[in-house]
Amino acid sequence: MAGAKSKEGPRFGSRAFADVPPRKKAAAKKPAVSPDIASLPREVRIIGGEWKRSKLPVGLLPGLRPTPDRVRETLFNWLGADLSGWRCLDAFAGSGALGFEAASRGAASVVLLEREVRQARSLEESKLRLKADTLQVVATDALSWMRRSAPDAFELVFIDPPFGSDLLAPAAAAAARLVVPGGYIYLEAAHTYSAEDLAPLNLTVYRHLRAGRVHAHLLQRTTGDYTAAHIT
Repeated sequence: MAGAKSKEGPRFGSRAFADVPPRKKAAAKKPAVSPDIASLPREVRIIGGEWKRSKLPVGLLPGLRPTPDRVRETLFNWLGADLSGWRCLDAFAGSGALGFEAASRGAASVVLLEREVRQARSLEESKLRLKADTLQVVATDALSWMRRSAPDAFELVFIDPPFGSDLLAPAAAAAARLVVPGGYIYLEAAHTYSAEDLAPLNLTVYRHLRAGRVHAHLLQRTTGDYTAAHIT
């Protein structure tokens, strides 16, 4: 129509024709590592025996807190430098520091139980590297393994479950069945266990050490018959 303004499309060079840059995809965030975990050592050293000063890697796993060097040194001073002939179980092996230390000091056999497959693989690699033929790594749930195992099978059982878990009491009860009369259980906890606490399991406190938040107990099984009791 005369006088009517024609409709014009957008002019070249106008914002309507401008290429709109594609939106950048948000970078996938890596899961944050807990400051407590990040501050832990990435390796531990064997203190004595055949593989003295050999290193064991420590994985970034929730609840994994390697037993401090000072505590391990004191523990094996209590036990003695020579564990020749001893059968040992390292339940909740983690870094394997306790089990490898026992094998380094001459233990006849050491079984390491570790549920996390990656960590079990790391333990197996350390075993091959050190040629630790007396040591066996089993990728399994420690509590289930102990409950179905034969009684009176070990002279020494290490119990150091993941930090903050509720496995300590049932693991101690399971270990009390596995250790021979007169044998030892190493128990690492956030609080002290008294003789009264342990009496239902026919265990006595042989030695105790506190180092920071760690309460290290070396328990000894009495000659009485094991009873299926529990501690808290």
